[in-house]
Amino acid sequence: MPRSGIFTKDHPHYRWVALSNTTLGMLMATINSSIVIISLPAIFTGIKLNPLEPDNVSYLLWMLMGYMLVTAVFVVMFGRMGDQFGRVRIYNLGFVIFTISAIALCLDPFTGGPGALWLIAWRFVQGVGGAMLFANSTAILTDAFPAHKRGFALGLNQVAAIAGSFIGLILGGVLAEVDWRAVFFVSVPFGVIGTIWSYKSLHEVGQKNPGRIDWLGNATFGVGLVALLTGITYGIQPYGDSSQGWGNPWVIGSIAAGVLLLVAFVLVERRVPAPMFDMKLFRIRAFSSGIFAGLLASIGRGGLQFMLIIWLQGIWLPLHGYSYESTPLWAGIYMLPITIGFLVAGPISGALSDRFGARAFATVGLVLVAATFIGLLLIPVNFDYWEFALLTGLNGVGSGLFSSPNRTAIMNSVPANERGAASGMAGVALNAGSSLSIGVFFSLMIAGLSTTLPTALTHGLTSHGVPQHVAAQIGQTPPVGSLFAAFLGYNPIQSLLGPTGILDSPKVDGATLVGKEFFPQLISGPFHDGLVVVFWAAAIMSIIGAVASFLGGAKYVHGETAAPARSTSDEGEEVGANRA
Repeated sequence: MPRSGIFTKDHPHYRWVALSNTTLGMLMATINSSIVIISLPAIFTGIKLNPLEPDNVSYLLWMLMGYMLVTAVFVVMFGRMGDQFGRVRIYNLGFVIFTISAIALCLDPFTGGPGALWLIAWRFVQGVGGAMLFANSTAILTDAFPAHKRGFALGLNQVAAIAGSFIGLILGGVLAEVDWRAVFFVSVPFGVIGTIWSYKSLHEVGQKNPGRIDWLGNATFGVGLVALLTGITYGIQPYGDSSQGWGNPWVIGSIAAGVLLLVAFVLVERRVPAPMFDMKLFRIRAFSSGIFAGLLASIGRGGLQFMLIIWLQGIWLPLHGYSYESTPLWAGIYMLPITIGFLVAGPISGALSDRFGARAFATVGLVLVAATFIGLLLIPVNFDYWEFALLTGLNGVGSGLFSSPNRTAIMNSVPANERGAASGMAGVALNAGSSLSIGVFFSLMIAGLSTTLPTALTHGLTSHGVPQHVAAQIGQTPPVGSLFAAFLGYNPIQSLLGPTGILDSPKVDGATLVGKEFFPQLISGPFHDGLVVVFWAAAIMSIIGAVASFLGGAKYVHGETAAPARSTSDEGEEVGANRA
């Protein structure tokens, strides 16, 4: 029996219905990729688990990366399934799975390790729903809007996707103050509304690309990406006498296996009759350049989020009198400029890219992002807030200038029956970049801390009465513990010195050691040393992404045909120049 809806697919306002629903879906999916990051202290307190204990670090890592990893792994598969079986069908199912998972997360019945495993498992399931939403939302919009209006629609959708990751930080800080379960419950009403709205209003209007499911391609891509990202993430944990785990045979083997499987995926996709992803799409310059630039931008954006959280929660806010318990809320509030900058620039650049093409906006946007990374290096760790607000606001503007035109260029460059797979590959760039940023930037920061933190920690403790041998022993602890403490807004001195009984000694200035200012002042110098490495790397990535955006070519819209080899030239749009 045909599904009846509020709007038919031929209704003059159907495109706006599709835009409202898919924007809600993207916003919900991306808010949940970051909302946990800033509310981790409240969540772990709620389930009565100390994430900084060595046996619990894995819980911390999987809570951070599980959702993004699962989404990155499945997004191409669900994009291809959308091409085969209907993009709306897969998208609607994603809403259902996402909402059920949000309900289950609120109802965690356990504490300790079992409680953490419950949350991690359901975050995995929620990531599956998020992948379905990510993979098909932009394809649904591309089907619904004509080429000359896609920039605005896709721009608004992409603004929701990336703004959600910033809004999640603010929302997580606010809800963590209320109750840790509220962090997950906030998705429930929106999920229910979105599910009903999508089933009632969305229709299949795009071309299908039927064929058998590419099980071998799905397996090699999924397992390969999991192995690669997991190995990179575990590389930040200490191994033996090393402050990091890059010498761990398990890490090396995982990364090597991941790379080999992804190479096998490319070979498989070039030979199977109905591939999960048509590798020929990478011959389209606008597509391949857009994906590459999007990946680099996502890595840099993810790294910026983590570094700003550490900077605010672990150093700046405690130095300005905020209690450690309140730092998640205020960190979210003080990061508002980056969200506002993005929300202002994103829709404008998306609309203008319809007329002028994506190249200028995407290129200038990433150059501006690179400049703000360098600017953040020039201000002191204990900055005046207006400097921080200006630079982060400009970073948001740069991200907005880049993101909307970039996604429009990617989606315009592919044939109609490949839009689901193309949207999925763009989703991989977004989510894999966020996952990679954990391993890449935490590793760079740990490398920077390793050179100066041990000496600073030893000297700081001895200057307040801690015996030399105890201070030296604590100074040699892996810097990842101090980094995670700053990231979570914890003061680790209590946990480091508490078991020794030193804090009870009358010769030790215990009140100062466990106060608000000692640890932030101690780590500020080493943190800046690490920040130099991190932000220079992010700036270089942004410049490379800007070059890729420029080389993507001028405005290009693929002809509304199924074959990648055919294209149309319309109103001066450059076709031949956009072919590699």
